[in-house]
Amino acid sequence: MLREQCITFYPEDLSLLGTVYDRLLTSLPQSMRTPSNRIEIAKKLISAAANGERDPIELELAAAAAMNQIATVAA
Repeated sequence: MLREQCITFYPEDLSLLGTVYDRLLTSLPQSMRTPSNRIEIAKKLISAAANGERDPIELELAAAAAMNQIATVAA
């Protein structure tokens, strides 16, 4: 769960997060693109970005944990 904190993202940060989020969702089968799965992926991305991560590859790796949990539950 995200800690309660005030984080400000600049427009370029939001653009990066949106791009990574869209790429991650596209990599999932359509049946796994549920609202709850989308939320989990978004939480992981925002958490990594809130901790200062801006590298797109590292952001994807951070969200991979959520995707692995999603795949495990779906299997």
